[in-house]
Amino acid sequence: MIERYSLPKMSAVWQDDFKFKTMLDIEILALEALAKLHKVPPSSVSRIKKKAKINVSRIKKLEEKTHHDVVAFVNSVGQNIGQDARYLHFGLTSSDLLDTTLGVQLKSASDILIQDLKRLLSVLSKKAKKYKDMACIGRTHGVHAEPTTLGLKLALWFDETRRNLRRLETAKEEVSVGKISGAVGTYANIEPEVESYVCGKLGLKSVNISTQVIQRDVYAQYLATLAVIGASLEKFATEIRHLQKTEVREAEEPFAKGQKGSSAMPHKRNPVICERICGLSRILRGNAVVALENVALWHERDISHSSAERVIFPDSTMLLDYMLNKFTAVIDGLLVYPDNMLSNLIKTRGLIFSQRVLLSLMETGLARSEAYDLVQRCAMRVWQENIDFQDALLDDTDVAGLLTKADLEKICSLDYYLRHVNKIFRKVGL
Repeated sequence: MIERYSLPKMSAVWQDDFKFKTMLDIEILALEALAKLHKVPPSSVSRIKKKAKINVSRIKKLEEKTHHDVVAFVNSVGQNIGQDARYLHFGLTSSDLLDTTLGVQLKSASDILIQDLKRLLSVLSKKAKKYKDMACIGRTHGVHAEPTTLGLKLALWFDETRRNLRRLETAKEEVSVGKISGAVGTYANIEPEVESYVCGKLGLKSVNISTQVIQRDVYAQYLATLAVIGASLEKFATEIRHLQKTEVREAEEPFAKGQKGSSAMPHKRNPVICERICGLSRILRGNAVVALENVALWHERDISHSSAERVIFPDSTMLLDYMLNKFTAVIDGLLVYPDNMLSNLIKTRGLIFSQRVLLSLMETGLARSEAYDLVQRCAMRVWQENIDFQDALLDDTDVAGLLTKADLEKICSLDYYLRHVNKIFRKVGL
């Protein structure tokens, strides 16, 4: 069974407790570094570490007066420390705390999303192998094209999801960064060694250069990556939505006992999870646009990005966590209808073999354009008269003079179209 989706764990990354605890860790690590540089007495650092504590409600109360969350945080922590509080936030600026905390949060969020993707990959692998040879019709422009297999559809999703995993791992590395460089990034009141020490202890990389803030192109790339992953999920979900149409009904998302599809029509079994995923992917794309808008800030910093980021980072990571786990459950419980796949394969009375007939006629010596016209002429009769494609071909004297009934029966073979499925699976690594 699929694990229950990990939203509570992801949600915790964005709670005030996590945020302020990380900010306090940064303050203490900075003091440890300053003590090593003989800027702060080691005894003061020891006392601060013992006395410092987080009181979220107190911070919020102070923020009502200060209208500044970091000042409220520093004042709240300092109230428990006494005289040593004068060393707290020594040489730091607000964004040293906020951006480095964001690095910790995004690294933690990414770890959750990476595990989500790995679970989805595992389920896609299992299902692709299960349905590797289950023939179904391939469609282009929504119209029947040539045979494929359900396993190939799932193998393609597996391959795309694996690319998305690599994208996210790269994006995680890019956002797992911090900075402790002061008001305009010059280390005027704090030594670069402090930044190296703090970031190293937190498992982050120090940025090469910053202003008061880490440059926002880093985060734009990250949210663009989440949007790409969401777009893939939307693509997969859209395919299932089509396959679940009454006229198609080749596959269907799970329908639980006691589930209701409509308040008015008791017969309804709607692809609500896949539709939900498609809708939520739009939010991920919208948030990526906001992140791009945040790249251009005035001079060494303004705060036009700040308010938006308090929305787009938690929302995007929690949404994608939810979407990945929901879609994993859809694939794990996917309902498949082989009889309907076969029925749809033969619905066009053999027209799906038209290209092979074309190529076979060319092999007899006909020019491509001439062979194409012959096959199309017969194909149009099938559409218009609802007759079998082989019958239309044999009724055509030009075609019948080149291909026999035995030839056509051999040409119209599913095995021919699916003979490379195993090779494709090996290429994919399944």
